Amino acid sequence: MGLIILFGIFFLGLIVGAPVAFAVGLAAVVTFLYEGLPLFVAFQRILSGISVFSLLAIPFFIFAGELMMHGGISTRLVRLASAMVGKVRGGLGMVNISSSMLFGGISGSAVADTSALGSILIPVMKEKGYDADYAVNVTVTSSIAGVVIPPSHNMILYAVAAGGGISVTQLFIAGIVPGILMCLSLAVAAYIVAVKRGYKGEAFPGWYALMISFVASLPGLMTAVIIVGGVLSGILTVTESGAFGAIYAIVVTGLVYRELTWASFKAAVIQAVKTTSLVMILVGCASAFSYLLALYNVPEMLTTGLMAISDKPLVIFLMLNIILLILGMIMDMAALILICKCLFKINRVISSVTTE
Repeated sequence: MGLIILFGIFFLGLIVGAPVAFAVGLAAVVTFLYEGLPLFVAFQRILSGISVFSLLAIPFFIFAGELMMHGGISTRLVRLASAMVGKVRGGLGMVNISSSMLFGGISGSAVADTSALGSILIPVMKEKGYDADYAVNVTVTSSIAGVVIPPSHNMILYAVAAGGGISVTQLFIAGIVPGILMCLSLAVAAYIVAVKRGYKGEAFPGWYALMISFVASLPGLMTAVIIVGGVLSGILTVTESGAFGAIYAIVVTGLVYRELTWASFKAAVIQAVKTTSLVMILVGCASAFSYLLALYNVPEMLTTGLMAISDKPLVIFLMLNIILLILGMIMDMAALILICKCLFKINRVISSVTTE
């Protein structure tokens, strides 16, 4: 009955349009009350979910992304992308995708990518004759690059959910090639749609203008070198690289570009606090939810059910992907990672089957 209450309240919250974090948290709290467990246990689980040192990197990455948006770095990245690929048919769509790849590799956040580049490119694309649906869809789909291309918040969450058995550095390395391939695939799709709709490309500004755009954006691009390079080289931890990246973003936007005013700095801080709060509330509530899943032996039931259908690793992987695809339609990726960390036990079962 407790499991029915847990999932029933959760799905009811999603149906009525409640934020995922609130739906997860309310379902967990009500289930704790039903089981007669003290509420302080629920709040302990919520606090323990966010009291992880590695998660400190997330607010730093978010803050660095907000500083880039308010301090002129994102604008210069857009200019560089425009000079590089703007002449292609549907050039602004290509600019949008390439800018997401550059910006996502620095901020590590799809939300920051969408808010920063969308506010710049969507109005420009509509003004240049692009349809609104095309501009919005390209912006939203390309922003997912921030989830795959390092640094990525969700990679940090995945490493934390794995209990420290997976290196964040290895996850960052693993995300580079898939992220680039994803952006290239989106560029091909955007080009095909642009040709069908008759969108034109922008005039090539010339090699000199391209070089000027590159030089102007180079200080901003160095933010990615500090954040990602520091982690991959082993010189900095993920949290340290995020802190250095935020400090460097302040220096670049305030002293090099001189576009970071006190008002824009406060706006960046406020927005970073809001975004970080949403992420951390989601992480904490998902931790309490996953505690109840373990209490009700959901991992064991799920493992037994899947193994009863088939013991072939490829079939199990296919079923897991179908489950994650369905859950991904209704849940945020951060909550999905933390709630479904019970699937790691299934991964161990798959490994044992493979080695036999």
